[in-house]
Amino acid sequence: MNFGSTSTTGFTPATIAAMVIGFLIAWPLGLLVLAYALWGERFGWRARVESFMSGLRDGLARAGVRFDPQAFSRFTGFASYAQSGDPAFEAYRASVLDRTDAEIRRLEAERRAHAVWLSRLRTAPDRATFDAVLAEKPARSPAEG
Repeated sequence: MNFGSTSTTGFTPATIAAMVIGFLIAWPLGLLVLAYALWGERFGWRARVESFMSGLRDGLARAGVRFDPQAFSRFTGFASYAQSGDPAFEAYRASVLDRTDAEIRRLEAERRAHAVWLSRLRTAPDRATFDAVLAEKPARSPAEG
């Protein structure tokens, strides 16, 4: 058994938990999650789900909805991270998290642009169009190296 494999199976901790919860609530839900884990890639479900989740995330971001870990911890009693009590560190942590969020947004926009370009490349009807689309490849940002 090769544990270092980069297999694209759908059995992640999240899908296993969803499967168990699905079987506990109603067995068809568990079967649906199992089918997604087994055959999601083959039937293109995984790409559709990722596209839906990406659209949902973008829509929520445009609407100004943002996940607030402190509100979550107040609501559930579960603290996602503890406050240190040091204002300088809290300001530093906030700035690092904001920079990281900005980088994630930039990379997501770059991923979407690349997906559009790749889709155009795959659907090119002839060699001339293929070569023209290939020449239009989006430039990588200098931060990527």
